[in-house]
Amino acid sequence: MKIGILKTDAVRPEWVPTFGEYPDMFERVLKLVDPDLEFEVWDIEEGEFPTTLDGIDGFIITGSKSSVYDDKPWIRSLEALVRELYEARKKVIGICFGHQLIAQALGGLVDKSPKGWGVGVHSYIVSDTSLTDDGEGEIVHLLASHQDQVLTAPAGAEVIARNEHCEIAGLKIGEQILTFQGHPEFIPEYSREIMTFRRPMIGDERVQAGMASLGTIEHQGERVARWILDFLRA
Repeated sequence: MKIGILKTDAVRPEWVPTFGEYPDMFERVLKLVDPDLEFEVWDIEEGEFPTTLDGIDGFIITGSKSSVYDDKPWIRSLEALVRELYEARKKVIGICFGHQLIAQALGGLVDKSPKGWGVGVHSYIVSDTSLTDDGEGEIVHLLASHQDQVLTAPAGAEVIARNEHCEIAGLKIGEQILTFQGHPEFIPEYSREIMTFRRPMIGDERVQAGMASLGTIEHQGERVARWILDFLRA
């Protein structure tokens, strides 16, 4: 299976030797499930877009420090690509910014949450039994890092994950679209770096709670990676 990664941000240069770029993070966690996967990457933020949709079994839109409502040409072009992929019945996975971008491109509403930043490990109730029939229960734990949220889901989308901080933390549209607000590709050490760097923006109290969660709740990125690959193969 070949997966196309639509890269929408760059990791801070000083962190790249330790953690890699965002496509590297996705490749790492997905290859834990299937070592034979192939990947192709487009740097969307730098204006690189697929010239053909053929030969790719599914696309992943990564997270980003940008907001989907920012007035940036590459974001508008990516929205158009999402609509093109949807009309072509291609499968698309959205993570964090990708989750929000897909929702906005298909008619949903995204904005800053009045609840503030979500950081550290968050626990979500997942209502889609096609995912939770893996025997690990209806609660999934994922690393989060966001202040924007999907406030209104697009027409025809099923909300499949939620918690008190984020009521639309996962979406599914038929057999084509699957999105999550949380980051299966992150690892706790990277989450710690982000919280430390963004502490002035996030606030001390929220960062302290997020840091504490790293040692008390197990991040289930590999579980969600299995969900993603099962969805792409179905």
